[in-house]
Amino acid sequence: MICVGIDVAKDKHDCFILSSEGEVLADVFTIPNNAEGFGILLQTIRRCTRPADKIKVGLEATGHYSYNILGFLLDCGLPTYVINPLHTNLYRKSLSLRKTKTDRIDARTIATMLMSDVDLKPYTDTSYHNEELKSLTRYRFDKIRERAKLKCSVSRLVCILFPELEKLVPTLHMASVYALLSEFPGAHQISTAHLTHLKSVLSDASKGRYDREKAVQIRDAARNSIGSRMPAKSLELKHTIRLIRELDGEIEEIEKEINSIMDEIHSPITTIPGISTRMGAMILAEVGDFSNFDSADKILAYAGMSPSTYQSGQLTNCYSHMEKRGSKYLRYAIFNATKYVCHWDPSFAAYLAKKRTEGKHYNVAISHAAKKLLRLIYAMEKSQQPYRQSA
Repeated sequence: MICVGIDVAKDKHDCFILSSEGEVLADVFTIPNNAEGFGILLQTIRRCTRPADKIKVGLEATGHYSYNILGFLLDCGLPTYVINPLHTNLYRKSLSLRKTKTDRIDARTIATMLMSDVDLKPYTDTSYHNEELKSLTRYRFDKIRERAKLKCSVSRLVCILFPELEKLVPTLHMASVYALLSEFPGAHQISTAHLTHLKSVLSDASKGRYDREKAVQIRDAARNSIGSRMPAKSLELKHTIRLIRELDGEIEEIEKEINSIMDEIHSPITTIPGISTRMGAMILAEVGDFSNFDSADKILAYAGMSPSTYQSGQLTNCYSHMEKRGSKYLRYAIFNATKYVCHWDPSFAAYLAKKRTEGKHYNVAISHAAKKLLRLIYAMEKSQQPYRQSA
């Protein structure tokens, strides 16, 4: 067995090659992060190995820095292991009491860890090609959060410029209200607007739902408004609404790409009532290759949703909290998907109700239902069978 440890960085990678007998076949050497450097690494591996040797290549999960070299190693047919940096950090500390960390030491640590840890599973080609879906779902997640912040800004600005408007409409965040505020960003502008023009803006944006009567109601409220007349805030409101509209278009474009990939995957996860294409895509993207996990409990631990344990002597932690040390995106997707599944599926709704009658807090009960849902998803992805509701 030949183990290759690679410490990934932005501009260069430190590599170390070790045999199963403990012989250093290639002491730490540095390669540039380019095609020439990748070629040097492959030549060095081939020079240090024989055709009959089994090769393991390990590197840390360092986000986008490791993506290119990971693809190169997979294309070369080399079994590659992507290791959690927390895992390697703890392993390095276990080897010495001294506080030492360098790129050279990390490369050695990874190679040694590959040699000693038999439970590690190689990164699969399926997971590599799943990175596109992961990029899209995470990108959408960030865009949604960005849009939510902008919507909070709209609410804040309306509270300053025209606080009465919120009581006249179902919600501020609708096309007709955005059209109104883009044209008239404040109570003063609305109060001085021509009624015909005001009615036209509202009617067009609401597709005829808001008529002249609604326009009169809003204009009268604006004339009696306590809202401040602040041109700077009005300009900020117009720009914020413009940004929200741009984000709406970007999110729609991202979702089309996600739907396209999900159509190719044909995953049974979307047959579960309450799991949409977007939420299902996020779960699949974050888990990657389900064959990397021996059980649903390991996926639960990967998501950071398994209970933490602490016991020392006679002290036992009776109220275990969620670890929250795994993928925050997977944890978010599973937790939120569970809420919808419990709403739409009778068996999950009954399970949630049972946990609530046991005196558990709603979030605790949802976490129990999330474990049940994850076991279901794991079984379905393994069998590729659609969901069937229990009789």
